[in-house]
Amino acid sequence: MRVTALLLALLSPAAWAAEESAMNAADVSWMMVATTLVLFMTIPGIALFYAGMVRKKNVLSVVMQSFAICCSITIVWYVCGYSLAFTEGNFFIGGFDKVFLHGIGINTMQGSIPEMLFMMFQMTFAILTPALMCGAFAERMKFSALFLFMVLWSLFCYVPICHWVWGPDGWLAAAGALDYAGGTVVHINAGVAGLVACLMLGKRIGYGKEAMAPHNLILAMVGACFLWIGWFGFNGASTVSMEGDAIVSAGKIFVTTNLAAAVATVTVMMITWIRYKKPDVSMSLNGSLAGLVAITAGCDTVSPASAAIIGIAAGFIVVFGIEFIDKVLKVDDPVGAVGVHGLNGAFGTLAVGLFSDGSGTDWKGLLVGGGFHGFGVQLAGMLITIAWVAVTMTIIFQVIKHTIGLRVSAEEEIQGLDIKEHGLASAYDGFAIRDAVASVPTPMGTSREFTAAPRPSAPAEFIPELPADGVHKLTKVVIITRQNKLEEFMQAMNEIGVTGITITNVLGCGVQKGAPAYYRGVEMDMNLLPKVKIEIVVSLVPVQKVIETAKKVLHTGQIGDGKVFVYDIENVVKIRTGEEGYLALQDTHEE
Repeated sequence: MRVTALLLALLSPAAWAAEESAMNAADVSWMMVATTLVLFMTIPGIALFYAGMVRKKNVLSVVMQSFAICCSITIVWYVCGYSLAFTEGNFFIGGFDKVFLHGIGINTMQGSIPEMLFMMFQMTFAILTPALMCGAFAERMKFSALFLFMVLWSLFCYVPICHWVWGPDGWLAAAGALDYAGGTVVHINAGVAGLVACLMLGKRIGYGKEAMAPHNLILAMVGACFLWIGWFGFNGASTVSMEGDAIVSAGKIFVTTNLAAAVATVTVMMITWIRYKKPDVSMSLNGSLAGLVAITAGCDTVSPASAAIIGIAAGFIVVFGIEFIDKVLKVDDPVGAVGVHGLNGAFGTLAVGLFSDGSGTDWKGLLVGGGFHGFGVQLAGMLITIAWVAVTMTIIFQVIKHTIGLRVSAEEEIQGLDIKEHGLASAYDGFAIRDAVASVPTPMGTSREFTAAPRPSAPAEFIPELPADGVHKLTKVVIITRQNKLEEFMQAMNEIGVTGITITNVLGCGVQKGAPAYYRGVEMDMNLLPKVKIEIVVSLVPVQKVIETAKKVLHTGQIGDGKVFVYDIENVVKIRTGEEGYLALQDTHEE
């Protein structure tokens, strides 16, 4: 209702007449668009990115975390977060004058835009920050703990830092520190908090012993693209205006933002191409985000050339930073959030002190003709922010750990948070996912036209005669072969009278030793190739006929054609009818 009232007020001629001297239509329009873009970064941007980067059994949990954060932080911001961050109080924290948005009407202005709109824009930053850190402790935190953590973190960590940097009487801003769009307030905050969470929660079960690669990099890429697009609102709208010098600044911000992201991505591609022999997809996605993070603090005050340099540095920092966190520190950060946001947020804050051209600051960067003052101010702001977040997060997590508990049980973690925390076995329930076949194979006992190498055909209902001696030996034939031959094989078995087949998608390797697979520069424990495992139990159909048919259909002459294994079977029992032996195998008989 408040949003509707605001929109009606903005469209009302009376309202425009009353505030003609203050309100600017271009500013209002741009800030509405930008606010939507930044919220879009969390839902669905972060939700999809992290959903693709975790294992399949935890997809719904990370999506729900993003939604829960969006809702809970909205309430906290409405109740008191905005007031404590953006009203005058003291150097440390704001006041309570605007609790529950007290005193903020539809005509109350913040510069050239309604204050309600300004409050909404700032709220999206408060929502995005905890969503970013969630990837660091994915797959092991209790949902109830997340809720309590978000409230405490928002009040005791985010709000004070926001006031220091962006508040009307914040002491870091007064000291000359620059964080134009959130390199310090958002990204250092998220990165350090994520690191503390990783340390407090501990490693996931199996970490370092089993592969925990992303289950769906398409989802991750879609989410990363949404984040990239949304970042133009994240950085660009920090002008809070679209007239005069702000228009020129906005154009520059768009260029530096996009350039840093693109250069960082290409840098990561090149590094991983050289070191891993292939351009790593997941690391490249993190490279894009690293470039965006690194440019955020100084997007308005660095030149395009400096933005490109920042992008190159961000690419190196994210690759080697994540590897250091994984391999040396042994910190279990499933999505690389600490490397992306913590390390590059810190670097981006320092980069302002190195490359600022003087716009937006009263000093120039160390590497563009300035002295050490600006760099020193940025360094102090970075270190103070890191220290505050580390201390407050440690206290908050200790409180939660010793009250409601932080981590799910070992059983819940092994089964996955989707089923244990949200009652759903999989994000993909109801969908038949086939990696091995593009279409549904021919059902056994039916006939289907199939174009293949010419061979004698038999009617699908053909069943060999019973052996004269009455001995009906049961034999199991197991075939491991390549996936693309499955349809043709099933048609061939159908033609010789086989009425039942079990097919399983498996991974394996033989002489070819599989194909190397890497995740974040770490080679998987086993190099395996996708195969299909075909299991057939026969009695009336001669075993040798099954084998010869399989050899004929599956043979290509290349390594990887597979193998056939033959086993004796003692008995087969059909559960529904109680039939045993060969009778239990004759699924085409009337029952």
